[in-house]
Amino acid sequence: MTQLVLNPGAVSLAEWKAIYRGASARLAETAWPVIAESAAAVQRILAKGEPVYGINTGFGKLASVRIGDADLETLQRNIVLSHAAGVGEPSPVPVIRLMMALKLASLAQGASGVRVETVRMLEEMLVEGLTPVVPCQGSVGASGDLAPLSHMAATMIGVGEIFVGGQRLPAAQALAEAGLEPLTLGPKEGLALLNGTQFSTANALAGLFEAERLFQSALVTGALSTEAAKGSDTPFDPRIHTLRRHVGQIETAAALRALMSASEIRASHLKEDERVQDPYCLRCQPQVMGAALDILRQAATTLATEANCVSDNPLIFPEADEALSGGNFHAEPVAFAADMIALAVCEIGSIAERRIAMLVDPALSGLPAFLTPKPGLNSGFMIPQVTAAALVSENKQRAYPASVDSIPTSANQEDHVSMAAHGARRLLAMVENADAVLGIELLAAAQGCDFHAPLRSGAALEAVRALTRSKVPHLTDDRHFHPDMEAANALVRSGAVIAAVGALPGVS
Repeated sequence: MTQLVLNPGAVSLAEWKAIYRGASARLAETAWPVIAESAAAVQRILAKGEPVYGINTGFGKLASVRIGDADLETLQRNIVLSHAAGVGEPSPVPVIRLMMALKLASLAQGASGVRVETVRMLEEMLVEGLTPVVPCQGSVGASGDLAPLSHMAATMIGVGEIFVGGQRLPAAQALAEAGLEPLTLGPKEGLALLNGTQFSTANALAGLFEAERLFQSALVTGALSTEAAKGSDTPFDPRIHTLRRHVGQIETAAALRALMSASEIRASHLKEDERVQDPYCLRCQPQVMGAALDILRQAATTLATEANCVSDNPLIFPEADEALSGGNFHAEPVAFAADMIALAVCEIGSIAERRIAMLVDPALSGLPAFLTPKPGLNSGFMIPQVTAAALVSENKQRAYPASVDSIPTSANQEDHVSMAAHGARRLLAMVENADAVLGIELLAAAQGCDFHAPLRSGAALEAVRALTRSKVPHLTDDRHFHPDMEAANALVRSGAVIAAVGALPGVS
């Protein structure tokens, strides 16, 4: 397993992606003195005898309740146990590992007042593959992702459950088998662990990484559909896109031109083609997909910043021995980024479904009805197109912005929240839907190109066709369609379609 060295505050998107894909991580050695000084500052602040939120007071609406020195450890244990109130299915292990790494890098910036041994515990759990079982529902995205992060913190004190090598074990047992002792949390530590945006950010980053793969796959399936319909590559001429000026559009058009380069199919209808213009689903791919790329990049910029921030409360400033209360836990930037990703995913799937619908319609594509040599006796691609339509409509419903919603919590003390957590959490399911649409398009486009034999596409698209046909044979007569679709979906989800053609534009 690859092990990264995290430099707190300066971790790249590529490094976060590697952790999401399975890499392990440790903190840079330079972080530990900074962490120790932050914890020492908490002790100096306590020595002043003044009330400091979350250190010697209650939480939320109970912030005015002063807590005595003898109860400070109990206070931190209680906040973890009481706030571990999530519901729903366990969050995916890769997302929670990413959440742990984000929290690790945040605590290591020395503004959270957490002891070295506490941060070491989180680091060891990440390295040893101990992943807390974190219910996926229960956060409103302010005051931080309290419930999800509390479930993580609870395992660090031996409460709750942990995934280890595919097994779901009691936290105390999992820690013991890894040679780790449950923590007794010190002043500020429980609050520092459970306050912050790391759950929302991890889900949004996972959605971004999968959406990038979706975007690149859709460039390939879109180009193959253009070939199947004997569409024109004139709309991808760079002169058109230079005048529009949008970078994503320019790069998308260039990618589509390259994918269709040296195509015999395209050469066969360069002249004497009665069609003047193609349908928008072919002709406007640079405009639609380029716009999607631009907002994915904008979301990536926001999330790269958020991933390197400190978002708990209060924040500790050792140079002045001050604890300042603020609102860095409010996940509005993440909510906006997640909404943008959702819009892009929805549109990528939507235009792909229109290409499928175009291919199965002989009036638009010039191909046999529903892409079967014997329409009527066979239904061909009739119902896969219906499935694609269903998936796209489901994504449209899910794409409604989460960030425009708010509901007061904590007796109106926390009266405006971001809804970033479920705005980000929906993204993986939306990408899964869109992946299935692209899997159907891959099959339909390959089937359409088969009808143009012996004419061939260029090398890149022929590699994709060969890959597809290695898993799914040409459809002559109707057969059980589901296994074909599952095989095509796997090619899309694994990134094999992208690997077959080489480099494509992405978010970074």
